[in-house]
Amino acid sequence: MEFGEGPAAASLQRMWDQLEPIGRDPGSGGYRRLTWSPADAALREWFTVQARERDLDLETDRNGNMFAWWGGRGPGAVLTGSHLDSVLDGGAFDGPLGVMSGLAAIDLLRARAVSPDRPVGVAVFTEEEGTRFGLACLGTKLLTGTVDPDTARSLTDAAGTTFASAMAQAGLDPEQIGPDADLIGRISMFIELHIEQGRGLADLDAAIGLAEQIWPHGRWRIQFTGHADHAGTTRLADRRDPMLTFAGTVLAARHEAHRFNALATFGKIDLRPCATNVIPGTLLAWLDARAPDQGSLDRLVEAITVSARESARAQRIEFEIHRESYSDDVVFDPVLRSRLSEVLSSCRIKAATLPTGAGHDAGVLSGKVATAMLFVRNPTGVSHAPGEYAEPADCVAGVEALAAILQDAVTPRISR
Repeated sequence: MEFGEGPAAASLQRMWDQLEPIGRDPGSGGYRRLTWSPADAALREWFTVQARERDLDLETDRNGNMFAWWGGRGPGAVLTGSHLDSVLDGGAFDGPLGVMSGLAAIDLLRARAVSPDRPVGVAVFTEEEGTRFGLACLGTKLLTGTVDPDTARSLTDAAGTTFASAMAQAGLDPEQIGPDADLIGRISMFIELHIEQGRGLADLDAAIGLAEQIWPHGRWRIQFTGHADHAGTTRLADRRDPMLTFAGTVLAARHEAHRFNALATFGKIDLRPCATNVIPGTLLAWLDARAPDQGSLDRLVEAITVSARESARAQRIEFEIHRESYSDDVVFDPVLRSRLSEVLSSCRIKAATLPTGAGHDAGVLSGKVATAMLFVRNPTGVSHAPGEYAEPADCVAGVEALAAILQDAVTPRISR
């Protein structure tokens, strides 16, 4: 990928060339950057090198979140950044674009001889995707105290490795994880830049977006229990096949999502036993549900549950559903968003305002500090897949927009 000419483009190019191969799967072309994995260690080393090259003050908190500070670690800090972990076979931009843009924005401000009157930080948050241990935004949830440390320590990956064990193997102390009021108290503002995970900006003909809201969303684990049997000898009338109930539930979820103007997805299942000549006995499925408001989300999940329960009863299948995680509706600080819009407008940067159904660390931090999000246009809308993409010129525009916002926030001439 070639970012073109200019200081922002050159900064992005150097970082992109180093980051691009880390954790990339040669078969899928996507990324497998799982928390506390070898790829994660390489990413952390990359960020450490970036901080040292810029003479930034590097800090790793008790939860494994990393911070590179320009201007020390004092109070009133303005923080940007994102995450470096990925979903399985994810794209190159989701997370890393925000980290690279934060560092590139600092490069740009230094080139302009900007002298900040408060610290500027770039963050890398741990386990944002929740791909390995099943709980999204884990680093920021631990930092803000919205998840219990004992719960986090006991989370397991697909191989049964606990978060605590994996963290210890990476050289950090899992007994120290938990909220850090002192660190949160030093942050006055958080601005996260992220590739848009949809094509709203493409439809609005805008390279940059300002997030208005994150939809409420959650994950539910559903278990269908039938009876394992022989595929070649068991009569259809005698079967208790959980796959049939699950198939009906998937169709029902799509129907109900349309009805409530919402989103419902089954993206992960666990079939036991899993063999071509065996009727499965148990099927575990994970429902991801999102909606524009709390009432719609509640009605969506209830409708899917009722349909699944009725289908299970008809098929003689046992049915259970448990909510594994949940994030409330987030409305980003309207005063801060208005200020950002003014700053971008004064720089002749067109920015559209739009909501998103995707969860982010910014949503978690919004409960503790003034928070906003910038989106960079995604021309196809593809995300969480190898085809995720942003035009180089739009990425550079994102750095320019972020630099303008940071300069506005940390220079003495601004009335705050």
